[in-house]
Amino acid sequence: MELREQLVHDATESCPYLGDEVARMPLRWQMRGLSGEELDAALADGDRRVGRMLYRTQCPTCTACEALRVPVDEFRPSKSQRRIWRKNQDIKVTVGPAAYSDERLALYNRHKVERGLSKDNKLMTRQGYEGWFLNSCAQTVELCFELDERLVGVSIVDVGARDSSSVYHYFDPDISNRSLGTFSALVELAWCRSRGGRFHYLGLYVGACDRLNYKARFRPHERRVGGEWCAIQDLDSDEQ
Repeated sequence: MELREQLVHDATESCPYLGDEVARMPLRWQMRGLSGEELDAALADGDRRVGRMLYRTQCPTCTACEALRVPVDEFRPSKSQRRIWRKNQDIKVTVGPAAYSDERLALYNRHKVERGLSKDNKLMTRQGYEGWFLNSCAQTVELCFELDERLVGVSIVDVGARDSSSVYHYFDPDISNRSLGTFSALVELAWCRSRGGRFHYLGLYVGACDRLNYKARFRPHERRVGGEWCAIQDLDSDEQ
């Protein structure tokens, strides 16, 4: 029997999303690349990817993390999301294979440090960037966002047979007023729809974490609760 994956890390640690909680995210090294169908199945099971590893939360006392996915054909942007879309039409978006450059690394580090997302302001290295994003067990692409011929954002996206997954998005903190996190998700959803996609996974939702709870504004969506996908249909106030 083929050994497809191997557990390489399983320990408790401080939660990166809720400071008072304890996290457990076992990492499973993928022994070979995943087919599109295998990635779709892993995403449906609640898996996330980092490097050549898959993981899902198995925290001892907390179930706040919920995988969230959007059925792309059913998605309808809210009024505020439509405003953000219009506001950023001067940004050029290109799609291609995920790649490394010094410009990408510098932008990633600025995003992490200036937005307070980096422990002790520790900078990512080229080796770390390539290992984290590019040394993938799935087909991985990037969406590059350029304003006045300057790179202002990058989305790393895994592509399955019918589904896709937003791995990470980073952007220039100097233009935070453009809501590029929301804009990038809208662009990803549009791109997924253009390729005939079924679900686009936006990662983990945590209601008490401002960095993650904005994802609930993409309606309708489904969240994985207790091992089952539950449809969320109600509208936000700005959609009325």
